[in-house]
Amino acid sequence: MKKRKRFEIIECSGTPYEIGKQYGQAARENILISIDDVVTKIKSVVKASKEEILANTGKYLPFAEKFDPELIETLKGEADGAGVTFAEVFALWCWFELDYYPRVAEMCTSFAVTGKATKGGKTIIGQNFDVHTTATLDVVRTKHQDGMEQLSVVFWGGGELTITSAGLGIVLNFVFTPELRLAVPCCFVMHRAMRQKRMGDALGVLCTSGRSTLHYMTGCREGEIFSVETTHNDFSVIQPTNDVLVHTNHFLTERLRVGTSNRPSIGGGTYLRQQRLERLIHNHYGDVTPERMMEFMSDHHNHPLSLCNHPGGEAPSFQPAFQFHTATSVIMVPEDGLMYVTYGPPCEYEFEEYKL
Repeated sequence: MKKRKRFEIIECSGTPYEIGKQYGQAARENILISIDDVVTKIKSVVKASKEEILANTGKYLPFAEKFDPELIETLKGEADGAGVTFAEVFALWCWFELDYYPRVAEMCTSFAVTGKATKGGKTIIGQNFDVHTTATLDVVRTKHQDGMEQLSVVFWGGGELTITSAGLGIVLNFVFTPELRLAVPCCFVMHRAMRQKRMGDALGVLCTSGRSTLHYMTGCREGEIFSVETTHNDFSVIQPTNDVLVHTNHFLTERLRVGTSNRPSIGGGTYLRQQRLERLIHNHYGDVTPERMMEFMSDHHNHPLSLCNHPGGEAPSFQPAFQFHTATSVIMVPEDGLMYVTYGPPCEYEFEEYKL
């Protein structure tokens, strides 16, 4: 019998600063945990003080300020609401840019299905969010001054997996890229993309500004789905095959793979998870529903490096520097403004419905 547990929805509205402050006040405990987590994880890999870590993430600030001053105001509000410094909150929004990631091995699995692949033709997107076991999560519903509404799973007090009242949705994967350079933090890119009111504009943000270590999976209620791979100096937009997209932690675009073979942390699980989920979807092609995807995302083939990823079973032949697990599974139906979220691994927790 699976457990049932819901996230308490944090409601935010008003100006960017007011939205940030309301979130900071409501999520203060998780923000404090996340700040401590950033420092602890970095210190376990490199010898650096908290001040040095914050100074390092601060190098991204000029890029962020120029790219999205509105979000900067939100972060100022978040810092004031939580009673922490702006530098600490900004570091949370630079989590994927932090330099201990060369030591990780297996992370998220994302998907998007639409059209002929799904029952009724609705777009369904989602992912298993695989991170270290101390990661914090919040469910936040936001109403902006321009009328845009968003429902998000916020991780580490910074990044967001989001659906919007414009019928857009976004999920992600970390990808093992050979090099990082100073640029707009990828969580800033995702946030601005999801403030757009048209799919083409959101995709444009990801293509022109996404220069990071992330892959973005995005879709809309009208049926378009896209996979956007990025590096520090390039990007690739992958179109669906038979209305299906699946992505894990390796590049699918040949030219972006250069240098990734030298990363010793890449394990076979990333390739197997991609093929496994594609197979599960195609075995039920034309009859894919949110409930069916809930079943797929609980799959344990090749456990522990499986779609539902958590400790147990035979240890992998290589040892990641940090223990990762599926902290949550998120499934979105943009057309219906619905998000289904688990409180922990989907094999242990039921998907709970949240409405935009």
